[in-house]
Amino acid sequence: MAGRGENRETGWAWDNGTMGQRILIIDDDKKLNKLLQELLSSFGFEAFSAAHPEDGLRAIRNLAPDLVVLDIMLPDINGFELCKIIRQNHTVPIIMLTARGEITDRIVGLELGADDYLSKPFEPRELIARIQAVLRRTGGQVDRLQIRSFGRLKIDFGRRTAYLDDRPVFLTTNEFAALALLAIHPGRVFDRDQILQELRGIDSEAFNRSVDITISRLRQKLGDDPKNPFFIKTVWGTGYTFVGEVTPSEK
Repeated sequence: MAGRGENRETGWAWDNGTMGQRILIIDDDKKLNKLLQELLSSFGFEAFSAAHPEDGLRAIRNLAPDLVVLDIMLPDINGFELCKIIRQNHTVPIIMLTARGEITDRIVGLELGADDYLSKPFEPRELIARIQAVLRRTGGQVDRLQIRSFGRLKIDFGRRTAYLDDRPVFLTTNEFAALALLAIHPGRVFDRDQILQELRGIDSEAFNRSVDITISRLRQKLGDDPKNPFFIKTVWGTGYTFVGEVTPSEK
């Protein structure tokens, strides 16, 4: 049977499902936390919750969750700031929750590194569907490629990690998905709709700009100059293509 517990020292609580993938909920609404933990547990997830941002950060460090559900309206540190802090050291996928549904809020969340966005109130099953969609993107669709090098850039497809000059580059789920899609097919031009399909789970009606945001953030992290690109080239009026050359030993 599923069990429930709370650790007063760490500040997070949990429901044990079938010991599957770990989901961390960071929301100061304890009633909602309990409901979501029970819901996630019923779908086989191992669910944890934290009501305060600091507790949430400790939970991320100690529990290494597979995904974080993050509310924007939090005490002391709002969800936008917390997302930014998380992204400085962690690549864990993030789905943001908010009682406000403005498109500008959604875009800000994406710009800060969130992988998806859901407005309150929401249907519980929709949250489950979005969590499953994000986890599928994280689940290694291109493991067979293992590691491939492109000069200064090395991509470990199995671990979904990129390295620049042998230093890890912290990429969000969507940033890595876009990079992987382009790098697997060097020279092929992908339009925004095709890339958006790879970043499925995002509300396309609200996030047509999300592809450009993702590529822009990806370029910044790779130190890639759009005017003289080493990795990702803009094909004006169409989309993007990967121009990095495979290191000879990897061909």
